[in-house]
Amino acid sequence: QVQLVESGGGLVQGGGSLRLSCVVSGGTFSTYTMAWFRQAPGKELEFVATITWSSSATRYADSVKDRFTISRDNAKNTLYLQMNSLKPEDTAVYYCAARPGELSKISGLYDYWGQGSQVTVSS
Repeated sequence: QVQLVESGGGLVQGGGSLRLSCVVSGGTFSTYTMAWFRQAPGKELEFVATITWSSSATRYADSVKDRFTISRDNAKNTLYLQMNSLKPEDTAVYYCAARPGELSKISGLYDYWGQGSQVTVSS
């Protein structure tokens, strides 16, 4: 059974930084495409970033490009999301997700999900 556990969320002032982590167990992390999604109160789930199994390619939502960086450490079965220059509109629950396939921005194509980590950015 594949399990994903996020950590690193919290409360931060606007302009600040946070780093989310997602540890994967029970599967073959090094073969998965990984992604981050987020859901703000009253809004739909939104794509944030995705990375190939080898870290050879990444994709970002326009709203986070140049501020967020997705990365992974296959030796540690861990996915990261470095978030800089945070804005109040980045406030959301952030989810990591995994799929044994190509890069995708579509949440429905991901097979495995974490429980989410709350990020709150104050103005």
